[in-house]
Amino acid sequence: MPGSRELRTLPVPGGAAVARLFPVLEDVLSDRGPALLPVPADDPARTRLLSGAMRPGEPIDDRAALVVSTSGSTGTPKGAMLSAHALAASASATDTALGGPGRWILALPGHHIAGLQVMLRSLRAGHEPVVVDVTGGFDPAALPGAVATCGSTAARAYASLVPGQLAKALDEGPREAVTALAALDAVLLGGAAAAPELLARAAEAGVRVVRTYGMSETAGGCVYDGLPLDGVGMEIDDDEGRVWLAGPQLALGYRNAPDHPAFARQGWFRTDDAGRIGPDGRLRILGRLDEALSVGGLTLLPQTVEDALRRHAAVVDVVVVGIPDARLGTRPVAAVTLRAAAAPHELRAHVTQLLGAHSAPAAVAVLDALPALPGGKVDRRAVAAGFVDGTIGE
Repeated sequence: MPGSRELRTLPVPGGAAVARLFPVLEDVLSDRGPALLPVPADDPARTRLLSGAMRPGEPIDDRAALVVSTSGSTGTPKGAMLSAHALAASASATDTALGGPGRWILALPGHHIAGLQVMLRSLRAGHEPVVVDVTGGFDPAALPGAVATCGSTAARAYASLVPGQLAKALDEGPREAVTALAALDAVLLGGAAAAPELLARAAEAGVRVVRTYGMSETAGGCVYDGLPLDGVGMEIDDDEGRVWLAGPQLALGYRNAPDHPAFARQGWFRTDDAGRIGPDGRLRILGRLDEALSVGGLTLLPQTVEDALRRHAAVVDVVVVGIPDARLGTRPVAAVTLRAAAAPHELRAHVTQLLGAHSAPAAVAVLDALPALPGGKVDRRAVAAGFVDGTIGE
């Protein structure tokens, strides 16, 4: 419902220049000024796409403080309208879960929800975030200085990373980088599933990792290590196994899809994820329902196969996608990055042993790095396209 508040674009630069936005984001927390649409300052094409979809310059719901785009590499992204109240509720619940407010290290793109929340949580606690420049890629060597700065000005210090960054710090970073991470009060890990082996190595190094689950529509992570934050509701639809989320951190709806069924149930958000809640009350995500593959009439969740591959000692990261197949309809294939040599047939056999032959990818490609979206998530469409056109393959 349009109001008197107007939506305006907020170009978000990378690197140290993002500090210019801290006063603007403090206004967001105070619910002052126009509603803002964060866009990447260095990506004109993405900015045009978001501006065309979200209509800056036009009125918006007076409660909206930020419009944060959903992830995706093609098509029209949706814009989650977040109120200052939702952002505050999310930050407060995070503080409670982690043991108190603190200063945060920003090592993620600032125009996505995870990076925005790093800045907002830190500013809300009275501290400017410590910026690690990732415009040229993540360099673990920057961590010791960033952590030292945090610790010198705040009682508690945190960082938010994606699994690939944590793996790089453990595998390639100087010893001081791992020591620095271990000095933090917590490292939030989200954006993609993390291999059990990665979590075990982090724990062995003394790094307190907290796995997060959430999305733009929930103002970022709202389930930590499988348990909902204070005030967060969590249900599973018995028919599909779909995850539903509720709580004060929910978006008001979509800027460019006001009647979207994801918000049709009052007070709840319908995710696209399949999951189950165990006897201990912890949520386990099984995969995305909108990415389920039909292979010879059988339904296959790519994330289940990815989880199995991550259990192989040589695998650092993995993505499983489907490509067209004349006989099966869809054929599952996998792209992996490795820390040690492993043949494709060995990796397929590993999946067969854990899940059965029907789940084993038909092909496995070893890459130096998986293609990524601006927010750090793996670009599944790019991987599928690479298998189809032959630029990725065994």
